[in-house]
Amino acid sequence: MVNQKTYQVSFIVLIAVLILCFFINISLGSVFIPVKSIFNSLIGNTTEHDTWQLIIQNYRLPKAFTAIIVGSGLGISGLLMQTLFKNPLAGPFVLGISSGASLGVALVILGSGLFGGIFASLFVSKWGIVIAASLGSFLVLLAVLMVSIKVRDTMAILIIGLMFASITAAIVSVLSYFGSAEQLQQYIFWGFGSLGNLSWNDLFILLLIYGLGVIISIISIKPLNTLLLGENYAKSLGLNIKKSRLTIIIATSLLAGTITAFTGPIAFIGLAIPHITRQVFNTSNHKILLPAVFIFGAIVMLICDTIAQLPNSDLTLPINAITSLVGAPVVIWLLVRKRKMIF
Repeated sequence: MVNQKTYQVSFIVLIAVLILCFFINISLGSVFIPVKSIFNSLIGNTTEHDTWQLIIQNYRLPKAFTAIIVGSGLGISGLLMQTLFKNPLAGPFVLGISSGASLGVALVILGSGLFGGIFASLFVSKWGIVIAASLGSFLVLLAVLMVSIKVRDTMAILIIGLMFASITAAIVSVLSYFGSAEQLQQYIFWGFGSLGNLSWNDLFILLLIYGLGVIISIISIKPLNTLLLGENYAKSLGLNIKKSRLTIIIATSLLAGTITAFTGPIAFIGLAIPHITRQVFNTSNHKILLPAVFIFGAIVMLICDTIAQLPNSDLTLPINAITSLVGAPVVIWLLVRKRKMIF
């Protein structure tokens, strides 16, 4: 009962911090907007300046929601992979999903010269890049799923996923070698990651697929807890290992693949958030870890995005750089302080 009350208090505090970070993220930027004006905008009242209303509704609000989706989605997918492979270094992209997306985008941007004219402008459009990244992720996922059906050893799937990532990285390197300076710059900018390019329509599509991934993850809580006991013991309890493994991989792919397609590859979050959550909550129970990772991921992503947009400045730093610079030292400090890794 004491632990349950402690967890309840912790969740209440985390939700309060999430709400605070949400409003701070919307408030700060090149133009400072008071929290009172944000409240007025959200409830449909007019703000002191018409431009504030436009900034909140058309840019900062979608960006803040995107940050929550990205942080929570990558955090959950990282948790699923670390539990499935029993590997603390596993993240949402170990199956080659990010590499597949990168290959799809590289083929569109760096290979656009092969098409020319109207085809080049069509493929290199915003939706062309999203579709290319989605197809790249899907093809790699399809290959991994085919392997997972035939291979019994879970670690073999991890190694095969890493090999797929190496193959796609090699192809991207070849395309980069023959790409023009302008094409390389466009591809590099995509690789930086961005949360601010999504409209409300884009966000709705992302939310639908993300929601499906979260639902499958919630359904997988019991199998995830059982897998912690070891595959042989899980089998003795009646768990269908192949089916559970397939479900977890699909959930991870839906979350990580879609997020990467819409926002580009975002580093650190999927790998580190589960570790931060385990250190704070001191548990391996996924009934607690899954919602906690959801909230922690959203909070950290909102903080990173707030730092990246450099308040009172017109400049915006790459979100990928900020997630690593802010997050990695926190994980190191937590692990050194605890002196052991909870897993």
